[in-house]
Amino acid sequence: MFPTVREVLALDPVRHGAPRVVAGEAGLDRPVRWVHVAEVPDIATLLGGGELVLTTGIGLPGDDAGLRAFIGDLADVGVSGLVVELGRRYVSGVPRVMVATAERRGLPLVELRRATPFVRITEAVHALIVDAQLTELRATEEIHQRFNDLSVEGADAAEVIRQAAELSGCPVVLENLSRQVLGYDPAGESAELLLDGWEQHSRRIRPAGRTAYDLDSGWLVTVVGARGQDWGRLLLRWPASGEVVTRRASEPIAPEVGPPTRLTILIERAASTLALGRLIRRDAEGLERQIHRTLLTALLDHSRPVDEVALRAKALGVVLERRHLVGVMVRHRAEDPVGESGPEAAQARLRDLSEAVGQALREAKLTALTSAVDDNSVGALLALTDPAAEDRALSAFASALRRVRLDAGTGRATSGAEASRATSAGDVPRSAFGADGSRSAFGAEASRSLSGGEASRSAFGADASRSAFGTDAGRVTGGADPSRSAGSAPGGVIVAAGSGVGSLREARRSLVEARQIAEAARRDRRELPIFRLPHVGLAGLLHLLRDEPRLQTFVERELGALLDYDARHPREQLLDTLRAYLEQGRNKTAGAAAAHLSRPAFYERLARIARILDVDLDSVEASLSLHVALLALEAVRTP
Repeated sequence: MFPTVREVLALDPVRHGAPRVVAGEAGLDRPVRWVHVAEVPDIATLLGGGELVLTTGIGLPGDDAGLRAFIGDLADVGVSGLVVELGRRYVSGVPRVMVATAERRGLPLVELRRATPFVRITEAVHALIVDAQLTELRATEEIHQRFNDLSVEGADAAEVIRQAAELSGCPVVLENLSRQVLGYDPAGESAELLLDGWEQHSRRIRPAGRTAYDLDSGWLVTVVGARGQDWGRLLLRWPASGEVVTRRASEPIAPEVGPPTRLTILIERAASTLALGRLIRRDAEGLERQIHRTLLTALLDHSRPVDEVALRAKALGVVLERRHLVGVMVRHRAEDPVGESGPEAAQARLRDLSEAVGQALREAKLTALTSAVDDNSVGALLALTDPAAEDRALSAFASALRRVRLDAGTGRATSGAEASRATSAGDVPRSAFGADGSRSAFGAEASRSLSGGEASRSAFGADASRSAFGTDAGRVTGGADPSRSAGSAPGGVIVAAGSGVGSLREARRSLVEARQIAEAARRDRRELPIFRLPHVGLAGLLHLLRDEPRLQTFVERELGALLDYDARHPREQLLDTLRAYLEQGRNKTAGAAAAHLSRPAFYERLARIARILDVDLDSVEASLSLHVALLALEAVRTP
């Protein structure tokens, strides 16, 4: 924003004075905030830093000590430079003591060997400064206008990041609370170099405050979040080249050391736009959206009273009152199948799936609200007159959907007997995470399971490698032949159903549960006609919660200190040591063998881990918490 001392010396009024730099040449790139004319020795008390001081020297001290003090005071206050006109006090040149002191303090000292009206210099420099300020104001106005437009248009995160990089000319990165990159724009630089080892690099960036510049790393950082819920950070590298700004130890920290104010405004406006977009973003669909979608969306986001939803649904011929309601979600197992790309293909794919679901409901003679609910899923709320018919209705829907998609040449059929067996009452028990919360996997039963004598043979016992927390956690749901995976079938879909509920006010819980099951089932290698909550193991549960800030906060709370230590000591990687210890059921001998370390070295590492995390690794409860945090970290790191 401000001209430098070097640029000032190039101005015509200054060049008229035949300037010569006699000391502090290394500081010529300092910015000049203002020009001040002074003829008194104690002028430093009236300055604020960043000024270029002009003087004829007539009021300066006559002794060497006084001159040293004068130069020292100017350097301490942070002036940009000192210009001395020769002819009145000093004829042939400034005193050697001034030159020596200025050189030692790194203060630019310039002689004007020809008489020059100071007013012309101040006018020229101040014109530059005012022009720069106007340019800065225009840039700031453009920033506000640009991000206002993005907010109104509902731009996605990728567009907001691109605009921030374009306006700043600097690389921009958006990350979540676990330091995983959500989006970036390298601003013309190498993306590979920008993101290489990002998590470890990010953990070293620790600015003070919600928006601050980290001088050591060269990153301007602001927190992203709204309504007291922070969910990420937005980072901008300045200078764009990655060359970290440095200063002499004797120099005060001036505002000019950091990025210009407009970049701080830019990154804060970009963060606000991202936070606002996350709050209000909905699946972009025209005003002609189907009433079914309006009603399903209203149930999911509480945008309309339940009584109004029931009334409007009844007008459509879908009676939801005094019915047994079951939420269902259908989605493709793969996000982007081979051969398709771009938004138009994705929309067509979702539209075809929505039509197939509607046709399957009609063939199965089921009453339901149904529509696409997001970019990947089609939702349905089944309204059944008899709660006992839930499994039979779901089985009929799954079979009809497979037939419809097979007729369209997009899937592989499953026999009715197979579907019936998979969704029979005996094979689909009431969910451990469902309405009977007292018997959930995380309820009172779980605490008793770890307190008894069998605890040593549970998640941390001798058979831990075969438990839900062991190395074979991926097989916890077991019982299927991977060769029959739906993922291997062209156009494979997942059908997930939530727990049945008895009132419309509870319907949202069933729909959300179905959506979560469908997301978690993408990691399941089995092909099931209907996925229910009992099919989702702990790894799947953590996977579907991977974007939840509270889960990321839990990971940081449990493992953050160890991750920070590994970032500072990349050769040690104590996290792998902790993983080996827990995956071997807290068996130190087996853990040392798995980590390929001697037992004394392994024991020493465990002791160091315990000190860093301030935990007792012999405690079952502490180890359980750490193991869940490790699984959650893997889920967060897995796209």
